[in-house]
Amino acid sequence: MKPSFVTPVLKKVAKKAGVKILVEPKYQYAGQIIFPDGRRHYFKGAFIDLNSVGAAEIARDKAYASFFMKAMGYSTIEGREFFTPRWCKVIKSKNGLLEACKYAKKIGYPVVVKPNDLSQGIGVCKVYSEKELRLAASAIPARCRAFLVQRVVEGSDYRVVVLDGEIISAYRRLPLCVIGDGKSSILFLLKHKQAWFEKSGRDTVINPADPRVASKLKRQKLSLASIPAREEHVVLLDNCNLSTGGDAVDVTAIMHNDYKKLAANIARDMGLRLCGVDIMTEGDIAKPCKDYHVLEVNAAPGLDHYADLGKAQQKVVEDLYLRVLLALKKLR
Repeated sequence: MKPSFVTPVLKKVAKKAGVKILVEPKYQYAGQIIFPDGRRHYFKGAFIDLNSVGAAEIARDKAYASFFMKAMGYSTIEGREFFTPRWCKVIKSKNGLLEACKYAKKIGYPVVVKPNDLSQGIGVCKVYSEKELRLAASAIPARCRAFLVQRVVEGSDYRVVVLDGEIISAYRRLPLCVIGDGKSSILFLLKHKQAWFEKSGRDTVINPADPRVASKLKRQKLSLASIPAREEHVVLLDNCNLSTGGDAVDVTAIMHNDYKKLAANIARDMGLRLCGVDIMTEGDIAKPCKDYHVLEVNAAPGLDHYADLGKAQQKVVEDLYLRVLLALKKLR
């Protein structure tokens, strides 16, 4: 297990907050925040005691989160949850793969298949047939009990980070992509991108053998051996997660107040003081909001890749966690 990105950040800002940090030394993934009055709070990875357990658990379950957001009037993506084959046997449910295939046929392919309670783009697939849906469902990690089948929506994908009603950062997320130079293969360009990640300190690991990459390339009549033309952009995954090699463009300064209010209201209504709100819109993020879909909410938004964008973004992240510690300090 690699150390959490959050651990060194909390240690760095702890003195400013007037607290001490005790970190489990073997993995450096979990720790204790010790306040002057003797109170103690905990963190594990990006999860910190600021959010209530109930709200954080609802956010982690994509189906529940979507249900409650839709009930409150927010625009969510049409979809349904289904149990994995293993879990269907455990609970003796018929709401499994067969029903998922029927539902996908009803709303029309392509559809998105994703684990119900995982993050970082793990297991997220855009599928075009029942055969591909079955393959995607079979590839979902065994620890998952359910998966979602959702209608495909188009637009730009944004992550907005909210702390106590204030927008801390916002960035557009772009899928894993390479840009051709007219002489190098896609595989070579991927390896070059991985080397650049490592040189810049970004810990993302690109997996060229990911079957989703092969599938995406095949639909473009390409392979890892193909040589894109100079300046040709080749997208390799459908999901925009930075953890799978995607890129980020900071839009905090240009984001329209409509979207700021939207993200802040969602975080408030979902009971989350610290929240990452994922929004997809066909409109311009700098202009008034006309249409949108809430993709997900995250009670422990990962900000390591955002911090990698530059010193200004790193300062934003450090200030965020300083404010989190100060907010915890005020709790009684």
